[in-house]
Amino acid sequence: MIAYPIAQIATERFSRPEVPPTMSSRWADDQLHRKAKKEGYRSRAAYKFHEIQRRYHLVRRDDNVIDLGAAPGSWLQVIRSLTDGMVMGIDLNYIPPLDGVRLLTGDFSSPEITSRVHAEVPVVNVVVCDAAPKLSGNHSYDQARAIAIGEEALRFTDQLLKRGGNFVVKSFQGDMFDQLVGKVREKFLAVHLFRPNSTRKGSSEIYIIAKNYRG
Repeated sequence: MIAYPIAQIATERFSRPEVPPTMSSRWADDQLHRKAKKEGYRSRAAYKFHEIQRRYHLVRRDDNVIDLGAAPGSWLQVIRSLTDGMVMGIDLNYIPPLDGVRLLTGDFSSPEITSRVHAEVPVVNVVVCDAAPKLSGNHSYDQARAIAIGEEALRFTDQLLKRGGNFVVKSFQGDMFDQLVGKVREKFLAVHLFRPNSTRKGSSEIYIIAKNYRG
């Protein structure tokens, strides 16, 4: 088995169809894609963050927010509209510039990137991560890689997040998912599981929403 570094898998994205999509689900996906393009978002994923924000109010007007695995930048676009604080996106891949957003190219799990973030954003109120691995076709292997991304995102958050801050990370239900949720619960006072309506049908994608970091 090939061992992929976390840096490689942390910024790859995919849509995971566990069952063949129906005509109606494909139509809904196309509708969201067209809506995102019309409204100027870089991907349909923007609507997932809108749903998360409406329900859980993660980002406040003065928050500084870090987006891990941020390419192509649709979550950054939404977050920039929600806060007057600093917004930073990190990804191995190039992210086209966005007004009012600081962009770093690199591996968010590396000490170098952590140090740069700490130097530029002394107070971090919210960390978000919508990254996921590209499918290899091996369910167990793909699940393990997805969990590894979540653990790296949590490790980054544990180093930089202000006490009382918020965290959201995408994951996938299956083996080791409960262990990841347990690790998040150890760090935060309130943890919720949320599946946005804009998630593609047949996907096991789910978001771990964590509020009030224990510090």
